Amino acid sequence: MPYPQLDRFQIKFKPLSQRKDKVFIEKDAVYPEDEPQTTLNDLSKKILQQTVERLVMAKDKNRSRMLVFGAHAIKNGLAPVIMYLIEHKWVTHIATNGAGIIHDWEFSYQGHSSEDVRTNVSKGEFGIWEETGFYLNLSIVVGAYEGKGYGESVGAFVENEGLHIPSKQELIEYIKNIEENPDSCAAASDLLLKINEFSLKEGFLSVPHPYKRFGLQAFAFQHQVPFTAHPMIGHDIIYTHPMNCCSAIGRASQRDFLTFANSVLNLDDGIYMSIGSAVMSPMVFEKSLSMSQNISIQRGSPIKNHFITVVDLQESKWDWSKGEPPMDRPEYYLRFNKSFARMGGTFNYLTMDNRDFLLHLVHSLMQK
Repeated sequence: MPYPQLDRFQIKFKPLSQRKDKVFIEKDAVYPEDEPQTTLNDLSKKILQQTVERLVMAKDKNRSRMLVFGAHAIKNGLAPVIMYLIEHKWVTHIATNGAGIIHDWEFSYQGHSSEDVRTNVSKGEFGIWEETGFYLNLSIVVGAYEGKGYGESVGAFVENEGLHIPSKQELIEYIKNIEENPDSCAAASDLLLKINEFSLKEGFLSVPHPYKRFGLQAFAFQHQVPFTAHPMIGHDIIYTHPMNCCSAIGRASQRDFLTFANSVLNLDDGIYMSIGSAVMSPMVFEKSLSMSQNISIQRGSPIKNHFITVVDLQESKWDWSKGEPPMDRPEYYLRFNKSFARMGGTFNYLTMDNRDFLLHLVHSLMQK
């Protein structure tokens, strides 16, 4: 007998406009011309210079230039800085976790994000917001049916300022051909379920995004640069809403994972920059590198000249270009040691705020 489950339809959701937020994107956005708040020490200058040189080489050779970051890079208003890197082709792939997707969407939709978690959990209101749960989940269910990945689904939703909802009959007819394309038929079935549960009308569902100029997902979608999302079930506030469909989440994020791995396949002479992501980035990267290396070895050209720059607030004074530190040093216990430093290639670890790193990086690239 199945275990009992919580019925999300019993939850009372509130309008997003009633939430008190802490970050307002028009006021808090960071732009490429802004100045960093800290100066670089000699080691940081060395790592930054090497990172810039590798970006230039990777761009000249048309190799992968991947930028992976935690949600704080979005919450700190850094989307315009990352847009600069996309626009000038300094990055070919960007990725974040589920929270990064949510903050970026909320900025695009209403211009502010970042609720008070402690206060709202005690009131049973943390993440219990109608528009975020309804629209983000629906965009992913529709996107999965259309063959899109997680980040691409949300990016297209923001850029188009709405979604096309197919008719029930169209989905039913599609599902009848399950033997021809069972995966797509399963996605159609997910969408049909949500259309029935929420009595959605067919046609274009208009959802204005008045602040979409700040939307990094929409910008990446415009420029056809992969923006992949790497969520974990239950980690993000969109899972509280009954519009949530985890099979669609899995289908879309699987596409993103394989897109990510395909970028890693092109990482020889390329660069991987990881900013403020101590768990998602190294975990997804190590599996992607293993798969890509397996294929590369079969082709007779193993990945051996990849370049990794990891940026985080956790302090480390060790020069990682010298290899792993001795076991008696605190740096030995950095998570990155296990997930990055043992992967070969060139590895650098830089202790810095994500805002300052990206601004220092962009200012250096502007000189190129």
